[in-house]
Order: sequence, then C-alpha cells, then structure tokens
Amino acid sequence: MAPDRFVFAHLADAHVGAWPRDPAVRGALRESLLRALAVAEERGAEFLVISGDLFHTPVPDPGEVAPVAAALRRLVSRGFRIYVIYGSHDYVAHRTSWLDVLAETGVFLRVAPEAVRTEGTRWSLPFLVDEPTGARIAGISGRSHGLDREYFRAVDSEAFRAEKGFKIFQFHAAVEDYLPPALREHIHGIRVEDLPTGCDYYAGGHIHFTYSGSGPGGGLLVNPGAVFGTSRTDLENGQAGRTHQGIVIVTVEQGVPTAEFVDTAPRDIVRLVDVDVSGKSVEEARTELRERVHAEATRGTLVFPRVHGTLADGTVASLELTEVTRSAGKEAGSVHWDVRDLLPPGPDGTPSVSESDVEGTALRELLDASRPEAPWLDGAEGERRVRELLRELGLPKAEGESRQDYSNARIASARRLLGVREEGGG
Repeated sequence: MAPDRFVFAHLADAHVGAWPRDPAVRGALRESLLRALAVAEERGAEFLVISGDLFHTPVPDPGEVAPVAAALRRLVSRGFRIYVIYGSHDYVAHRTSWLDVLAETGVFLRVAPEAVRTEGTRWSLPFLVDEPTGARIAGISGRSHGLDREYFRAVDSEAFRAEKGFKIFQFHAAVEDYLPPALREHIHGIRVEDLPTGCDYYAGGHIHFTYSGSGPGGGLLVNPGAVFGTSRTDLENGQAGRTHQGIVIVTVEQGVPTAEFVDTAPRDIVRLVDVDVSGKSVEEARTELRERVHAEATRGTLVFPRVHGTLADGTVASLELTEVTRSAGKEAGSVHWDVRDLLPPGPDGTPSVSESDVEGTALRELLDASRPEAPWLDGAEGERRVRELLRELGLPKAEGESRQDYSNARIASARRLLGVREEGGG
C-alpha cells in the first residue's frame, strides 16, 4: 500500500564537464551538484528524478564523472532510487554515453529507453513503478534543439494515465507557456497541452530558468533551473535571484505535491564585474580593468569580467588581458573574460562593429543561403543550433587525448547537435 506521505527530489541541467577551459569553474559546478545530492539525502528524499543533461556531453572527462558517480553509488547503496532521462546534451544516437554506462552498473534507472524512434510512428509511453512509494514514473528524453517534438505528438499515454497512484512525468524541453519574456522570441518548444494529461507532477528540464505552474488538466509543473549554469547569463540570473540554482525537494501528502527550491550553487565566490571602456584609452582601460578585477580577486573567487564599449585608441589585444589574469590569478581561483562586445575604434575614429555583430551577420547570411536545402536552419532556433555547433567544434584537444579520439568526439557532437544518425545506424 502506498504511503500517505513521501518525499522525492528533482534536478536537471547539472552539465557536469561544462566550462571545458576553466577547471576552477568546472570544480564549482561539480561541487554544486554534490551539495544538491547531499541535500536530497539530508531532507529524507526516497528517490531522485533527473530530467536531463546530467552531463554536458555524452562522454565527458572521466575525472569529472568519477566523484559524481561515487556520490550516486553511495546514495543507491543506502536504498535511494535514481530515475533518469536523457537531455539534449547527454543524448547520443547509436553510441554509448556515460548515462548508459552508469545505468548498466545499477546507478540509474532509465525512464525513457525510447530515445531513438522512427519519427511519425505512434508509440506507447512506457513507465516504471517506484515500489516503496507506488509512484508511477514516465518520461520523454530530450533531443537537441527541439528535435523531440514529434515524440510528444506521437505518444500514446493512455495506459500510463489509467494507472492508479501518484504519477510523475519527466521531460527535457522548453514549455513555451512558461518561458521568461526575454526568451519567448528566441525559443520554440512544446506547449503545456502537448504533455500527457492526468499526471500529478511534471518534472521539467532544459531551460536554465526556474518556473512552476500547472500541467494540462492540473498537476504541479516544475523546472528547477540549472544546478550551477553553463554561461555568464546563467550566473547573472542566479546572482540576481531571477532563478534558482540547485535542487527541488518535493513533499507529497495525500497525493498532493508541494515543491521547495533549495539553492546549492556557491554564489558567494562568484564575482560578476561589468566594465564599460567607452572613450577610454588603452592605458586607462587597462588600469581600470586591473583595479576592478584585483578588487574582486580574493582567494578562491571566480571572477567574470564583462568588458564592453568602444576604446578611444589601440586594439583589444593591447589591453593585455592575459597579464591582468595572471596577476589576479595569484589569489582568484579563476578569471573568465567576456569581450564579445568590446570594440576598438574604427579607422576614422567611429565605433567599430562588434565581434558578436559580425558573427551574427555572417551567420544570418549563411543561413539565408542554406535554408532552401536545410529548413531545419530556419529562424532563431537554426542560428542557435549553428552557434552551438561552432562552439562544440572549437573545443581544444584535452591533455592526453589522441587525435583520433578528438576527431571522433567532434564528429559525434556534430551529429548529436544536428540530429544526424551514424551511417549504418538504421
């Protein structure tokens, strides 16, 4: 008989292994997740649902995986159950990912083994039963850039909805109804009505922004936000309190869930520095940058300077940001520069065009030319897809990684982002 009261935990978008060029930030991200797992245990959760993107890539550095896997194994050894779906980052078609490996060793229970299906075919939604609580758990794994929409349209959830007991549905997709205003023009996702009706808790993921509301026909719909974040924007939203960074503790009493957001990211060590160098000479800008960064670079801090505006003279390179980093690094754990909107003066003294503007114009021209043959490049979503592909292909080779392994990893990432199956994969 199912208990009248039980507790479970919900997290998504941990992205273990993100920030590949910055070990200090990677470490802070990892510690945020380990703290979230500890909170789940401390608060008496019986099981955990992970709604995608536990890892930043399907096969991250084993050194990043090891401490997380050890913490998860410890929870399992104490009777914890962990239910997982793939996200758009840790999903990979026809290849083994770390999620697969950990599932085979008994750490995870994969809720959505239907990750690869022929599009357009009707399929029945499988589900698992958490025996101690009687909860029924189903889900749809995420795929890159909304390629999972057809899964929602083609799913037959009648058998799942007919089940008695508390029902949880996991998903990793943007829900347009709950997007923050700044993202509504740029992200196309599913609608609330695309989710299966009749569930008691909808465990979302994918959008690194906290929201909660109602699912179709009722039921509590929650996105916990990213555990730490993968961009300066994520960190800004967390520091400003616009979103949570951590885990959700869900208490179910008499079949009714209530959610509590618990932040676990180390916000006290994150320093966001904003410097406008408009009209300043290189020497003036360099002096201000050094003073501002050094003022924040206390021991163990993660400093994120954003430099913008148009210099009065000189070039971006003449600011010698590497030297500023080196001198501040004696104390700070990390200095992570954002200079995308930093401009040198134009040849006639007028403002130059920023690197981000040039990149955006070039991408839009490329996409306009390619769209007739590649409709999946359409609109803002297509531009985001190409930007993410360029970032992935630009990752440096890891220490000790062979050239062939590096090449294979980049090709696999490109296939994942584009939703392309490997040859011979069916």
